[in-house]
Amino acid sequence: MWKKAVTKRQYKASRLDVIVGCIFTDLVAWFIIVACAATLFVHGFHNITSAKDAAEALRPLAGQYAFILFALGLFNAALFSATILPLSTVYTVCEGLGFESGLDNKFSEAPVFYWLYTVLIALGAGVILIPNLPLFKIILGSQVVNGMVLPFVLIFMLLLINKKDLMGKYVNSALMNLLAWTTTVVSIVLTLIYVVGLVRGGGS
Repeated sequence: MWKKAVTKRQYKASRLDVIVGCIFTDLVAWFIIVACAATLFVHGFHNITSAKDAAEALRPLAGQYAFILFALGLFNAALFSATILPLSTVYTVCEGLGFESGLDNKFSEAPVFYWLYTVLIALGAGVILIPNLPLFKIILGSQVVNGMVLPFVLIFMLLLINKKDLMGKYVNSALMNLLAWTTTVVSIVLTLIYVVGLVRGGGS
């Protein structure tokens, strides 16, 4: 079932799935940073502008198999990003506007959902095919924007999760609220520091 709705019976499993997924993705990101620092940075590769540059830089340092592994990992990440990210966006838009959504629905049951999903994938593929496009800068920029709007999302999510008439007994505990609001405040502070740095640095 690819629906966003979670029943009471599924709540604990869904919650565990989110927690494990968050921990695992953070661990993967951490090891990526460590691996790049231990291989590329210490050997003078400080200005990588494309995935090809990263792969070519790894081959003489870690051998041909590391080069192949990087290529396979990049392909896997790109494949999942190209399918999952547009899908989550479509779910959010359709649910926010009240349209039927879900991959378990037929096309006739959720036409807006499937058309929007198709358009997003086509647009993504079209952008990638533009020649001489600075993909690394686009990726970095999108992640910066994502980090800057994250506090707004967190605030609204926390307001909703703490509404007793909406969530019933599933409202956040005091500990979860402490952790979540602390994370939100830290995100806001870091965003402000980044924006101030951009203004003082003239946008460089």
